Amino acid sequence: MHIGIYKQSSSDKFLQEIKKMLDDANIRTSIVSKSALSSRSTKMLDCMIVLGGDKGTRNYFHNMEEPSIPVLGVSEGESGGFLTQIEYREFSACINTLKHQNYTIEELPRLCVKIDAKNTHVVLNDVAIFSSKSATLIEHTLKVNDDEVWHDSSDGIIISTPIGSSAYSMSAGGPVLFQDAKVFEIMSVNSLDVTRRPIIVSDNSTIKVEDISSKHHCEVILDGGFDRQKVHKEIECTQFAPPAQIVQLTRSSTAITALAKKVHLAEDLLRMPPSSKLILKTLEYEGELTHKNLTAKTLLPSRTIRLALSTLIKKGYVKKKVSVRDARQKIYMISNKIN
Repeated sequence: MHIGIYKQSSSDKFLQEIKKMLDDANIRTSIVSKSALSSRSTKMLDCMIVLGGDKGTRNYFHNMEEPSIPVLGVSEGESGGFLTQIEYREFSACINTLKHQNYTIEELPRLCVKIDAKNTHVVLNDVAIFSSKSATLIEHTLKVNDDEVWHDSSDGIIISTPIGSSAYSMSAGGPVLFQDAKVFEIMSVNSLDVTRRPIIVSDNSTIKVEDISSKHHCEVILDGGFDRQKVHKEIECTQFAPPAQIVQLTRSSTAITALAKKVHLAEDLLRMPPSSKLILKTLEYEGELTHKNLTAKTLLPSRTIRLALSTLIKKGYVKKKVSVRDARQKIYMISNKIN
């Protein structure tokens, strides 16, 4: 058994503790850097442990376009539900399962995205097209397998995988899909056509959004902000092979439990102000952030952020801790009520 350990933003102490536990169990380990992800030695690994929660796992798949190695996401704090299965405090109890490879591997579909006929990053969650200036309508034509589905004017359009359906799309009113569904989801956000509804298409479909136009230039947002690129005319989305592989340590319905939490959250989101929704999704995608970080990411006024955080903390969706580097600063993060 040879296990790799990949970290992008987790602490060195956390990484070394994970490595020591595996070494003590006589499991061969290698610390893998970002630059070494595509090396021949990395491809010989039996499993890759990725640190940093859901954000760290998404970043790993962005950097590893051919993920033939199954991945186990481990979080320093509370686990991240869909991609990150276990917390650090649970890791020692899972070592024997890893050592004997008594786990299952779940395949998650990904999207290959072309912007104006040029390939860009492969995404795990979703692709969104919006005007560069908020609250500005965009026009677009949607085609599936070269058949026109609609011509629409709306705030934007989101194309998501099943795992991405519980993220940005759900916040905008889209349905939540089970992870093993062989489909993609497309929704027009706040369409001028009040009868417009999200649609579900087979995951072997070719999805094109053409004739994209707005008063301001439009942007394609990949995986909730991992990358943003200007689009002039069209994008194309197809299923990318191979899929991402996630280690499932137990046969319990972890995904279904996480999905149930998301459904309850969706009901509560309907009653929240837009600022609270934005901050919640920002923390979900970006991980732990200070008040200053949230201001830079959301562009909301400081007072609005304080009020939104107060609401989210009171409801138990967000928690805070004191910064180790600066005791005057608070760090905000998603709580396990969501994850």
